[in-house]
Amino acid sequence: MPFGTNALGPPHVVNIEDLRRLAQRRLPRPVFDYLDGGADDETTLRENPRAFNDILFRPRNAVAFRKCDLSVRLLGLDLAFPGMLAPVGYSRLMHPGGEVAAAKAAGEAGIGYILSTISGHKLENVKAATKGPAWYQLYLLGGRPAAESGIDRARRAGYSALVITVDTPVAGMRERDPRNGMKQLLGNSLFAKLPFFLPFLSHPRWLAAFLADGGVPKLENIAIPGEGPMQLVDVAAALADAAVTWDDLSWIRKVWPGPIIVKGLLTGDDARRAVDEGAAAVIVSNHGGRQLDSVYPTIRALPEIVAAVSGRTEVLMDGGIRRGADIVKAISLGARAVLIGRGYAYGLAAAGYPGVVRALEILRADVERTLRLLGCPSVSALNASYLDTPQHWRR
Repeated sequence: MPFGTNALGPPHVVNIEDLRRLAQRRLPRPVFDYLDGGADDETTLRENPRAFNDILFRPRNAVAFRKCDLSVRLLGLDLAFPGMLAPVGYSRLMHPGGEVAAAKAAGEAGIGYILSTISGHKLENVKAATKGPAWYQLYLLGGRPAAESGIDRARRAGYSALVITVDTPVAGMRERDPRNGMKQLLGNSLFAKLPFFLPFLSHPRWLAAFLADGGVPKLENIAIPGEGPMQLVDVAAALADAAVTWDDLSWIRKVWPGPIIVKGLLTGDDARRAVDEGAAAVIVSNHGGRQLDSVYPTIRALPEIVAAVSGRTEVLMDGGIRRGADIVKAISLGARAVLIGRGYAYGLAAAGYPGVVRALEILRADVERTLRLLGCPSVSALNASYLDTPQHWRR
């Protein structure tokens, strides 16, 4: 089946899993596994989406309304839909359009986009591609001078918030990657790549697009003083020298005038600390199951963090979002909005910009249908009374 626009609609693509299958067909295994995989036994990777099934709906029936309002206000921004596209590293390896294509689709859908530091397109070009709000997610790769340069560029380009990821003192052990040659793909040694060539040769359409795009891109938003953009690197090695601590927030606040959002929290104690450090919002996240394995799925951690911040800051959540019903459950448990990661990245990997558009169409339609079946007229009216959550979740 060709990966054209027509192939992205019914009956071929009706949910996010359909986009995942198309992505798996188009991508060489090392690239697909980088997108699809998680840390260690991948327990948390599986639990993130599965845990939503433990929450049951309590609908209000015999209710009808003409209009269903999906809009939400987040950090002073009006979004057409309670979601943003999460930062996804190495997006340009998945499709040449990469971050530019994803940001464009987000803007067209009336939602925001968060750009990862580990991106192959210049942050200025990504911001120019979207009509919606854009936030910049910061790693300290390249050290403080490189980070300050990136922060300054993001400010001048018009990014409205800075997202600080705090759960990566080192990279998690993603066992698929060393087995399938992802590290070799990113390296400079042609000899080391040779044993892993077959998966790339067996995906000629991806390979042709990859080569036409110039091959492995540089990290355009990490400018090393005197050297220029950093080479695309093995993240596990680079992050070991780029850990973010609470102390770093003090100098970051001095160079970034806008809102700071802390991403990667799973406990109430850390959420309270983030508020005390001046976070305008916190993101409940386990990095999509890619860091420490066997932690809570984020939907289960969400109520503790909502209770801990007690309305002093806005709460977002990512992890396992595959259906609009998942989004509705997260909002009902206190999230202001969700971050969508693999849910749109599968679409990007399958077909570029049209694939991201289709992913967002699916999720938006799912949310509206779920609200109507719940008898709830708007996202803002959602609350925990629409849900039955497991007793053992309550701390």
